[in-house]
Amino acid sequence: MDKLSLLQTRKQKILDAGKDIRKDIYSLIDEDSFVELSAFSFSKNDFYGEEAEGEGVVTGFATVEGYPFYIVAQNPTVFSGGVSKANCKKIAKCLDQAEKSSTPVIYILSSLGVQVGEGVNVLEGVASLVLKASQLKGTVPQYLIVNGEVYGQISLLAGLCDFTFFIDKKSALATNSPLVISAQSGKNLNKYDVGGVKGLEKANLVSFTVNDISEVKSTICKINELLSLSVKDCDDLNVSLPDLDVNADANAVLSVFDDEGTVEVGRAYSPEIRCILGRIGGIAVAAVVFDGVNGVYLNANNVKKLKDFAEFACCYGLPYLTFVNTLGVKSDLETNNSTVIKELGEYICLLDCIDAAKISIVYGKAIGLGYTVFAAKNMGYDYSYAFANAKIALFDSVQGAEIEFANEKVTDKQKLAERYADENSDPINAAKGGYIDNVIQPSFLKQYLIASLQMLAK
Repeated sequence: MDKLSLLQTRKQKILDAGKDIRKDIYSLIDEDSFVELSAFSFSKNDFYGEEAEGEGVVTGFATVEGYPFYIVAQNPTVFSGGVSKANCKKIAKCLDQAEKSSTPVIYILSSLGVQVGEGVNVLEGVASLVLKASQLKGTVPQYLIVNGEVYGQISLLAGLCDFTFFIDKKSALATNSPLVISAQSGKNLNKYDVGGVKGLEKANLVSFTVNDISEVKSTICKINELLSLSVKDCDDLNVSLPDLDVNADANAVLSVFDDEGTVEVGRAYSPEIRCILGRIGGIAVAAVVFDGVNGVYLNANNVKKLKDFAEFACCYGLPYLTFVNTLGVKSDLETNNSTVIKELGEYICLLDCIDAAKISIVYGKAIGLGYTVFAAKNMGYDYSYAFANAKIALFDSVQGAEIEFANEKVTDKQKLAERYADENSDPINAAKGGYIDNVIQPSFLKQYLIASLQMLAK
């Protein structure tokens, strides 16, 4: 038999088996850039008595807007994307190559769980896969696209990847079948209520919500370009932001970033903490912005979000900026009986590990522990700035006033709070002690940050 003809026949069989998942891959990558790995690997599922062409997963490497990536894409048409030991081995082999070349990985996952009939073998396969993915964490960026339904142990990858993309009205991710989870909870919920964006609003697993896979492309490339730590030319290094003098809220603060745009991570989870990737004066930075009109109270969830983002900045050497407007830890039983203190302790440890520039900007309030963790000079911040109208104090105005002036007969709490604010929470007091490097006019914020980032650049 003609070997070349046989090769073409075999190739066509593989392409036919994965034609739908290949369309998804091609919608993400540059045209004609995909080079497949282990294309002819296959195994036989003894339970079903059928062969799994390509192990039910397509792996290879390609470019996305010129940047190299390794691609791992599960084929949901082969045993419903069922995970097998051979499937895991093929993915792990791809991750080995990514690690050797320090090349980012994109997972496109769709799986209803492990393949029936493999028993402990598949569990060993999953263990080897997630261990390999964990070894890449913090050294090789990993992006995960939930391309439909992802259930069972393969969902562990969502906890190991740096960024996860959920496709609106298509993606659902859960540790077990949503039907089982719903029934065990005594409820009648659909898969999106269990594992969709809404169902996972407290899980801190949804980095981005998109309409289709093609939308993922620009976001991945933006992030990848920022992680290169290249410095871009900036047309105006002396730009002023007059709107900040009028209304210094979180949205106005975001105008400090360059016009090329920002990437906000995890908007669906604890939205009062905004995690931003972008450039200031052409320099790539990671920034957290406390978004609350009267200040943000800390709890276990939003500190966990801060911690995860700080860990990302630490791993990839990004300068870390904190735009502070916080009242400290919320004083209620639920918060007190939570992991908030442990999360804060771990956050402090991460801050100490960040080798790049650390800059704190008190644009609203920094009250009590909120100042200690997010603005105190002795916490290791290279520069600390405060807006002239910011408030830095041991207590918030009313609480502090009642303690400070307890012996005075004042019945008007509002006047008491105003007096306390004028006398005790003016940021100039912290500046006098050498704890705030400069009290600034808000409109000049970008100029100060550019100068600081340039001085601290490594």
